[in-house]
Amino acid sequence: MNAMQREEDFYYCEMIIKKHSKSFYYAFSKLPTEKANAVYAIYAFCRKSDDITDGNYSVQNKIKALNQLKSELDLFRNHEELDQPLWRALRHVFHTYNMDIQPFYDQLWGGQSMDVNFVTLKTMHELERYCYYVAGSVGLMLLPVIASKNSNVLQSSSVELGTAMQITNILRDVGEDFYDKGRIYLPADYLSCYKYTYDDLRNGIINQNFINIWEKLAGYAESLYHRFLLDIDQFDKDSQRSVYLSVQVYKAILDAVRGNDYDCLSKRNYVTVERILEIERT
Repeated sequence: MNAMQREEDFYYCEMIIKKHSKSFYYAFSKLPTEKANAVYAIYAFCRKSDDITDGNYSVQNKIKALNQLKSELDLFRNHEELDQPLWRALRHVFHTYNMDIQPFYDQLWGGQSMDVNFVTLKTMHELERYCYYVAGSVGLMLLPVIASKNSNVLQSSSVELGTAMQITNILRDVGEDFYDKGRIYLPADYLSCYKYTYDDLRNGIINQNFINIWEKLAGYAESLYHRFLLDIDQFDKDSQRSVYLSVQVYKAILDAVRGNDYDCLSKRNYVTVERILEIERT
C-alpha cells in the first residue's frame, strides 16, 4: 500500500470517530499521528459493529450482519482481508503494533450479540460481564498502541476503565436505551432493592429511588476511574495526556447528568466545549 492510499484510509477512519464521538476524538487526536491513526482505525471497527446492533433492523437482519462482519474479521485474521479502507487501515495497525485479535472477537461476537439478543441484566455481576464485552474489550484493543511497554500488566486496569466508561454511557442514556431500544441496563436487583419499577421508568419518574440507583452505579464508576488513574504513568509518555483527557471528559458526563437534576430520561446530557477546555487546562 502506498503512502497516499494509507493516508486516505486513516482519514476515512478519522471521519468516523470525529462524527460519532467528539470527546474521544478530542482526546486521542492529541496523540502522535501514527498512534492517533491506530486509535481511529480501532474505533471505526467498533463503530461498524455498534451500528449493526443499534440500527433499525430486525433481529434476524442484525444477526445476519454480525455474521457477515465476523466473516470479514475471520478473513482479516487469516491475512485475506477485504480491500477496503477499514481493513487496510487495521492491517497497518497490526503490522505496526503487537496487537491481539481476540478482543475484536470479544467485542463483536460477545458484546454486540448480547445487545441483539438482549436479556435484562439481573445483577451487578451480569452488568460487569456485559461491560467487559462491549467496552473492556476495546481497552484491550488500544493497549498495544498507548501502552506499548506495559500492555500486559495494564490489562486489568484497561478493562476496569472500559467498565467505568460503559456504566457512564448507561447512566447517560437510560431514557434513550429504554424508550428507543427497549433495553434497561440498570441491574434488576438494584431496581428491586431501591423500589424503582419498570412502570416508574416508563412514566419518566425521577425520584429519590431512581437517584439512589443512579448514584450507586455512578459511585462505582468513579471508583474505577480513580483506580485507573493511579496507573496512568505506566502508559507511554506520549499517550498519557490523551488517556488522562479521555478519562476526565468521561467522568464529567456524570456531573453533567447531576447538573440536569438526574434527567437522563428525557434529556441528552453531554460535556460542554467550555468544560472540556477547562479539563484540558488542569
